[in-house]
Amino acid sequence: MNNEPLLRQLKMETRIMETKKFQRNKEDFICEKCGLEVEGNGYTNHCPRCLWSKHVDVNPGDRQSFCQGMMKPISVELKRREYFILHRCVKCGYKRKNKMSEEDNFDAVIQLSIHPVNR
Repeated sequence: MNNEPLLRQLKMETRIMETKKFQRNKEDFICEKCGLEVEGNGYTNHCPRCLWSKHVDVNPGDRQSFCQGMMKPISVELKRREYFILHRCVKCGYKRKNKMSEEDNFDAVIQLSIHPVNR
């Protein structure tokens, strides 16, 4: 298996990570998992209905990831009185925590907290 393209991608993403840490992008999108039309607010990074995300960023908002894989919600964590949804990319395995939004489907969040997916 030739991992050279993946290694090249990781090196490039590492260089990007060393620059900007956050870029606000107000973008609407259609969830590739459930088809919901989502109105972005500049901080929206996952579907509020099914909680799935997409691996598009190296740093939040930069849209520099070459992976473009779907990110499955795998658990919910409480940290400093805020809830975070942990996503894992189904294509490359990358993990990222994202703040829970008031618009998120609370029933889906509860189910995820009761039945976390194998990490």
